[in-house]
Amino acid sequence: MSTETVPILMYHSVARVPSAATHALSVSPDAFARQMEVLGEQGFTPLTAAQLAAVWRSPGKALPERPVLITFDDGYEGVHRYALPVLAKHGFASTLFVSTGWLRGEYDTGGGLDRMLDWDQVRELAADGAEIGGHSHTHPELDQLDEGALRYELRRCRDIVADQLGTRPVSFAYPYGYSSRRVRERVRETGFRQALAVGNGLARRAQGPYALRRVTVRRTTGADEFERLVTGRALGRTFAKDRTLTKGYALVRRARQVRRKAIGSRV
Repeated sequence: MSTETVPILMYHSVARVPSAATHALSVSPDAFARQMEVLGEQGFTPLTAAQLAAVWRSPGKALPERPVLITFDDGYEGVHRYALPVLAKHGFASTLFVSTGWLRGEYDTGGGLDRMLDWDQVRELAADGAEIGGHSHTHPELDQLDEGALRYELRRCRDIVADQLGTRPVSFAYPYGYSSRRVRERVRETGFRQALAVGNGLARRAQGPYALRRVTVRRTTGADEFERLVTGRALGRTFAKDRTLTKGYALVRRARQVRRKAIGSRV
């Protein structure tokens, strides 16, 4: 695997007994621990999203021989309870993308799908080397929002993270992986310097800083499949069904957008 391609692992919940809503995209604590052992045994060097993007923006800088990103979406409490000790044991960097309206505390909108982190736990993760990025405020499909709602989701998320951590977030992950040229432009305008999608492929510099691909790690990801994910082998076959469903749903979502625009033009 070339250092011009980088596996970005996308995790969600780490839990022994996840909620029904998060089960498919959760991993058990034992599986997560073993997966981190594999990264260590194979000589991978975990980076944050900001570190990867900074190197790719600077032609004179080089990535380590086997770079990898460990990312978590939404902000589930198990990331602190189960993942943090494992990451600390290995000295691994990670990136946590938080939906600020889902976390426990004064900004909680009640949308969290399982037990969520609170802000003290987020600060502990940051203190232990995790980059804290944005994942919107209430986790909507951003490309389905009008301009006002889109700007609110991005700015509200940015401002809450900045207020709680004392520094503005520079990395973003699109909820559900969905974006559009308009969404990417607004993410950039809000001050985020890079953003991650899904795509279930390796990240490449040519994708640009606002459309970096990730690969999904889920409950059914076994040891052999995990090794394929981090080495980039047989990703097309592994995620063939996911890509078919994604393409089909994209057509439905585009039809919705056209219909909304048509309705809006008649108002």
